[in-house]
Amino acid sequence: MTCADHQGAVQNMVGIGEVLRPLAGYLGAGVMGMEVGEDKYKRVLVSEAQHGRREMLPYGPKKKPNHSAYPSGAGSTLPSWVAFDKHVLAFDAYEEAEMDDKRQEDYRIRRYKIYFYPEDDTIEVIEPFVENSGLPQGTFIRRHRIPLPPPNVEKFYTVFDFNINIDVVFYARTFKIYDCNPFTKNFLRKIGVRLNPPGKCPDDPYTKMRREILDYVQPLRPYEYFDTLKDFLEYDGKVLRFYCMWDDSGSVFGDYRQLILHYFLSDGTIEIKELLPHNSGRDPMSFFLLRGKLPKYGPPGVHQPGDVTDRIVLNVYNGYNVSRVHGYLLDKFKVAKLEQEFYKDTDLRIGATINVWGRKVLLCDCDEFTKTYYRTKYGIQDFNSIPCKPPSPPKIERKFPPYTGFGSEEDSLRSCIGLVPVVRPNVEAFKKCIEKDSFGNESNTLRFFAKMIKHQCANVDRLFVISYFLGNNTMSVFEPIERNSGYTGGLFLKRIRVKRPGQEVFKSELSEYIQPEELYIGATINVNGYLFMLLNADEYTLKFMEENSDKFPYSNLECALQKLKAEKSKSREIKQVFRAIDCNLTKMVDYNTFRNILMDITVGRLTEQEFITIVRHYGVPEKPCPNGTTLLSVAHEQFRKIFFEDFDKLINYCQYVDQENKEKLPNKFIERLCKSARLPLNNELIHSLVSKFEDSEEQVDYKTFFNALNWRINPVPELIQESPLKEKCEDEWLGMPSPIPFKWVNYFQFLEDVYGLEVE
Repeated sequence: MTCADHQGAVQNMVGIGEVLRPLAGYLGAGVMGMEVGEDKYKRVLVSEAQHGRREMLPYGPKKKPNHSAYPSGAGSTLPSWVAFDKHVLAFDAYEEAEMDDKRQEDYRIRRYKIYFYPEDDTIEVIEPFVENSGLPQGTFIRRHRIPLPPPNVEKFYTVFDFNINIDVVFYARTFKIYDCNPFTKNFLRKIGVRLNPPGKCPDDPYTKMRREILDYVQPLRPYEYFDTLKDFLEYDGKVLRFYCMWDDSGSVFGDYRQLILHYFLSDGTIEIKELLPHNSGRDPMSFFLLRGKLPKYGPPGVHQPGDVTDRIVLNVYNGYNVSRVHGYLLDKFKVAKLEQEFYKDTDLRIGATINVWGRKVLLCDCDEFTKTYYRTKYGIQDFNSIPCKPPSPPKIERKFPPYTGFGSEEDSLRSCIGLVPVVRPNVEAFKKCIEKDSFGNESNTLRFFAKMIKHQCANVDRLFVISYFLGNNTMSVFEPIERNSGYTGGLFLKRIRVKRPGQEVFKSELSEYIQPEELYIGATINVNGYLFMLLNADEYTLKFMEENSDKFPYSNLECALQKLKAEKSKSREIKQVFRAIDCNLTKMVDYNTFRNILMDITVGRLTEQEFITIVRHYGVPEKPCPNGTTLLSVAHEQFRKIFFEDFDKLINYCQYVDQENKEKLPNKFIERLCKSARLPLNNELIHSLVSKFEDSEEQVDYKTFFNALNWRINPVPELIQESPLKEKCEDEWLGMPSPIPFKWVNYFQFLEDVYGLEVE
């Protein structure tokens, strides 16, 4: 090869490089491991110079372009990929694309979206999809850095190269930017770009021409186009549901019928289903009305085949071929067409009555989808439902035959309910039995001391213990054994439910039994023909009745005091009576005197149970005063349980505090020392022990005190606790409680609470 041929080849290669240079940035950014703007391309052009020397011609830019829009030393100190992260500038542009292969149009307007990413100065061009455009659309230029048009191909587009109403050239394609979004406008203003006024995208002449042609197109012959496919594609699977009611009570053996109406939006058909209640006596049917169009004025009568049709064919015609039908001649004016109206979605609403082949059906309610459909399409907001449940039929009272006397009443009743008696557990009775069963200190048993009321003198002094068990409302009567009484004593009535007196034995209804609310002190109860008067009750019974005063009104203190407040007119006389009795102003009177005064005031309207409730509230308890030996026995027992022996340390500490060597310290200090030393004694016991060893000056000899507490050196006899009397059986209650709950009553507090008086 000669030198001239070699130089020509080099020039040809340089020309090809000038042509491919604009595409270098577009294609080079997609190669892995290669960045746009590198100085080392590893591609050189070799040429021969004078005297056979080889020279290397570098290809590519010598200066690395900037990636940031800010100049060095100004703007944010953060890198651009951090400062402009998730910042995208969006521009609206269009292009006049030339159409050389079509004679109907010279150019076509194509719209684009230009996205500029400030973090790395990359650009992406996307063409929105247009339906039935016939053009490939979507990503027009993928995201990368785009070089400027020649002669500045070594530089790339930056944010300062964009504005409104300007042209940008991407790889020889000219895009006209006519607008941008508000974020882009604010961003350009902040960096100092003066925005041009927004422009307007022109209309595509070809699209405009096609629209005008379609608007003026008329069919060649008169016909109607029934577009059922559009409704099917749009509303397939969407059904309106209404809850209906048909009043058929006017016919023989007719009643109210509940229905569900389904309206199919895809073809305007209606189907109706019936809701059959349990044991309705009707045959279950799949549909009350099969799916189809429902005429408004039905039944319309019987029509001949071909009367009901969408199109009316007048005649048919053919061409030269006799065996083939070429076309149809339709009736343009529809003279013989049978008009028939069918129910549509606009005719269905809550409260409307529709005609279902002669049956008046009321639309009462609809589901949420139906409400949303009418609210969205027709703007209806009123969906107040109508009660669609039929009125309940009259309840026929079921009468059972009377009790036969065999077995219990419940067992005989079960044999009347079913052919084969099935024992069903009473859940409420079982729950009550579990809740009211005896456990721990809670016996859930009410015990009353009673006497029998009889005309025979021999039975006058007979005393009984009546126990009422709250778990199953059973009662038992026990007579305490008394020597030389002439009666054997023991169990008088086993534990059973006791019926109320005056009921028929053979009747259809279940018998009524004595309830716990009927038992109170002073009441007279009939137990299988024996009359008992309740004289007294134990402490647990009285406390239980007071805690449940809503069920036991005679144990309600407020109700008892209300009877006394009714005698407020006698308040002055009552005060004078109590003042005359209490001469020493002790503010207390004995039990019998207090009872006589209250019974005289109420004239027998106050029951014994109410009086005992008042006395239990205003009674003055007798405080037992235990001796020192008993207190020491209790204390030694507590010390012995934990082997407490640090008494010498307590004495040494007291000697350290007693600097005057008096061997006495104040009682408050001794109590505080016992508490801080954590002696296993409660505060009340510590106070009682200290008070036993203090003198008149409230000083305590600490050596004597702690030596007395030392259970090793000075033991005292152990405290023997009295064991409770054991009952012979669960129905036995040994010992009658004291009929007097308190010996003394605080009448002063009683007068102040009831009458608001103070005794002078």
